[in-house]
Amino acid sequence: MFAREVMTTPVFFISPDETIAYARNLMVKRKISRLLVMNDGNLTGILTKKDIAYRLRQGEPVWRRRPIDQIPAGAFATDRIITVAPDTGTKAIAKIFVEKDISCVPVVNEGNVIGIVTKSDLMTSRLLKHMRGTVRDVMEDVLVVSRYHSLDHVIDLMNERNDKLLVTNNDGTLAGIITETNLAFFEPGIGKPGSEGKDVKFLRKQEPAGLKAYRYVVKVSTIAEDVMSSPVITTGADVPLPDAVAEMEKHHINSLAVVADGSILGIIKRDDMIKEVAK
Repeated sequence: MFAREVMTTPVFFISPDETIAYARNLMVKRKISRLLVMNDGNLTGILTKKDIAYRLRQGEPVWRRRPIDQIPAGAFATDRIITVAPDTGTKAIAKIFVEKDISCVPVVNEGNVIGIVTKSDLMTSRLLKHMRGTVRDVMEDVLVVSRYHSLDHVIDLMNERNDKLLVTNNDGTLAGIITETNLAFFEPGIGKPGSEGKDVKFLRKQEPAGLKAYRYVVKVSTIAEDVMSSPVITTGADVPLPDAVAEMEKHHINSLAVVADGSILGIIKRDDMIKEVAK
């Protein structure tokens, strides 16, 4: 298959002077994860939800904590742009994603952007739907945090590993998952009453009473449980890879937690599959 067969159209553009708030709202409205940045008719950058997610850390310098309606999109966008032609094969695109550590390539024909190929687009290609092997063959270890870890700690871990993470309850059971989407589109205080100004300990007791050692001792504004998605879609280690791809497509997600008998074994991600077919 070729880029022209799997690419997404139309492509949405913004100027570098548009605000992050505008860009984020456009992503939500159009159900997309990236925007191309155009300046005077030239493609100058790409803004992804990951760019937004990792730059909104509460402990960052003051300029990064300005209201998002005051931050220009150009400040967060990357200028590292790799384009492909309409006839570029999907396997070649998969290799570009892996080798260059990027998540999309604009498709350019005679100087004009006619589409964009993302990792999600590759998931619909025959390249991935005909993979051999099982989840166990490509799954990875996964970062795990308590549901009461601070948002800053979560962002630091995800940024360090460039990865998503799973959230557990006090008893070690699976509580949720946090992805770049959760961080980029999170609105503090919206949807979860009392999500600001909690007094929490590293592992906060869910019951109102308990040993003094478990009482609230640290104030944080936002914690992992405020940001996570739940429930988590899971799979088994022996599930065939095409079935895992189908499950991701069904739920419009790009990862599955791998579990067995209530224990977390790891995670399988869209990236793992793309790396496999790029070999």
